Formats: sequence, structure tokens, C-alpha cells
Amino acid sequence: MKKRLTLQDKAEIAIRVAVRKAIAEHKKNGRPIAVWENGRAVNIPANKI
Repeated sequence: MKKRLTLQDKAEIAIRVAVRKAIAEHKKNGRPIAVWENGRAVNIPANKI
């Protein structure tokens, strides 16, 4: 029998899909992404994504 996903599971899946899409768009358009690293915001250039 197939397991039913909880609302939390569905939300996590949706967030992961949205983040992948946003990162792909940034890379395609040559824009950096900002990430949190060691307590600081850091920009990652598009060519390193």
C-alpha cells in the first residue's frame, strides 16, 4: 500500500523543488546566489554553482 504524505512532507518537497529551480535560474542568468556560511552571508558566483 502506498504511504500518504503528510502536509509537512509535501511542504518540504515543494521547498526543495523551488530552491533547485531558483538556483538553476540564477546559474542560467549568470547571477550569484547568497548562502549562509559560518555565521555570515556569502555570495557564490554563478560559475561556481
